[in-house]
Amino acid sequence: MQGDKINDKQMTLVEGNDEKGIISSKGRKVKRILKEYEVDKGERGVYNSKNRLNDLTGREWTFFINSVQITDFARDEKEFELWKFLQESIIETRYPTNGKDSVGHNLRKIHPSPKPPQLIKDLIAFFTKEGGWILDPFMGVGGTLLGASLLESRNAVGIELEKRYIDTYKEVCKREALKEQLTLCDDARNILNIDQIKNRPFDLILTDPPYADMLSRKRTGGDRKDKGAFTSDERDLGNVPFEQFFYEFRGIMEKAITLLKNKGYLVIFCKDMQPTNKYHNMLHSDIVNEICKIKNIYFKGYKIWYDKTINLYPYGYPFSYVSNQLHQFILIFRKEE
Repeated sequence: MQGDKINDKQMTLVEGNDEKGIISSKGRKVKRILKEYEVDKGERGVYNSKNRLNDLTGREWTFFINSVQITDFARDEKEFELWKFLQESIIETRYPTNGKDSVGHNLRKIHPSPKPPQLIKDLIAFFTKEGGWILDPFMGVGGTLLGASLLESRNAVGIELEKRYIDTYKEVCKREALKEQLTLCDDARNILNIDQIKNRPFDLILTDPPYADMLSRKRTGGDRKDKGAFTSDERDLGNVPFEQFFYEFRGIMEKAITLLKNKGYLVIFCKDMQPTNKYHNMLHSDIVNEICKIKNIYFKGYKIWYDKTINLYPYGYPFSYVSNQLHQFILIFRKEE
């Protein structure tokens, strides 16, 4: 497909999902014996004759189901202006996950969903001034705090139930020679009773909460690896039923927002779940509706984070469309009293 690229790691997952699959190792392809319903289409990949929907191979199918599709050309000036607008709405990244520029990812990856500090740094730089204060009620392994320290002129506070995540964050700070921000091992529900922050006005609240029991749900396609829950703590939002999550999350954010300065911003990371026949599972929409129930908080829009490090899988092949969700929503709210 025009404009699409794929790396070796991704090709391994696209073209074969079992020990006998066609794989790619540093550009070298290894053939396997095809099953009776498979047809080798050369560079196009392997076609499954059980496919009743289209004539695509597994590789071509995988490219189509990506939730972000970007082309790098424009046929005329009008289309160029539209493309320019779309570029401004999408944050496209491929941050390193190893080496000196990964900001300790080899340690932070114990968390099921670590956020890249480099991306967080850019968000903090936009929504705060030098000397500003940032609050993360669900700090995990400290992506928000590390992002603040990368700027060298911001202050951050993180709250986290799991002590080992806090310890990991502190170890990353030591290894990367970054300023260690204030961490509090506590339940975010207690936010207004924590002495270190209950009277502190914040310029920005930036967080990526655990979304109910999302990680505990059965996985399909190539992505069968069980990432496990965030913690075993029953207070963890990642362990509450989906129906209960929204009420619990709104209650926590309602408390946190009382610490936010007037005209300060709330920024929330969110990834949709796969839809079912019973519910659309557009989590970003549900979160916006829930947060807007809080007095003096207004939705201002979102940016889309296109994470190009995510592995690709031929979900649904060869029977039905299932989205490869390569993007997350960065939801933006403002406090206006």
